[in-house]
Amino acid sequence: MSNENLYIFLDEGGNLDFSSSGTKYFTITSVCKKRPFKISHTLGKLKFDLIEFGLDFEFFHCTKNNKHVRKQVFKILKKNITTLRIDSLIVEKRKTGPALRAVQYFYPRMLGYLLRFIVENRGLNDIEEVFVMTDTIPINKKRKAVEKAVKKTLKAMLPSECKYRILHHSSRSSIGLQIADYCNWAIFRKWEAGKCEFYDEIKSGIESEFDIFRSGSKYYY
Repeated sequence: MSNENLYIFLDEGGNLDFSSSGTKYFTITSVCKKRPFKISHTLGKLKFDLIEFGLDFEFFHCTKNNKHVRKQVFKILKKNITTLRIDSLIVEKRKTGPALRAVQYFYPRMLGYLLRFIVENRGLNDIEEVFVMTDTIPINKKRKAVEKAVKKTLKAMLPSECKYRILHHSSRSSIGLQIADYCNWAIFRKWEAGKCEFYDEIKSGIESEFDIFRSGSKYYY
């Protein structure tokens, strides 16, 4: 059997404001999939059903879609949950040491932890190439930080014969990124607000949900 390609779709929740007015948590969530993406066909059908119903519907985005669309998407995710692998890194921001809070340090470190865990625990013997996909990143400094973290982690963890690429696509063009957005929203909402209605719909597909500072209140530097 020939090797396959692995896609890692990434999304984040919360903000990088470490003041009292910022979010309590920051989350980075990945959805790993191999082709064919059968769930993409199902979500595509829902999109055109919504258009034919009368909505001017462009793409799935959890916070922008109305509650009726949101429920239908989570219903589809639940039905297809065995085809998804979901991993999430949870950061309680107040426990982040001041020296690590600058985006050029914080983002690569946290994203690196998540990617390293995925690579170490998934197994890549059947994988020829890994594609890491994020939404378009408008801030140049942050884009460079993301690319640096991904390249450094994958170079260290992947077999030498396994290729990888980093792609920044608009989430409007990628069902995979839209799925990651929905999954991350549900996980972030659980941690930030204690609301689990939609989290429970995808819970069985969550491979890991790692609170990086779970061991206590000591600051991480």
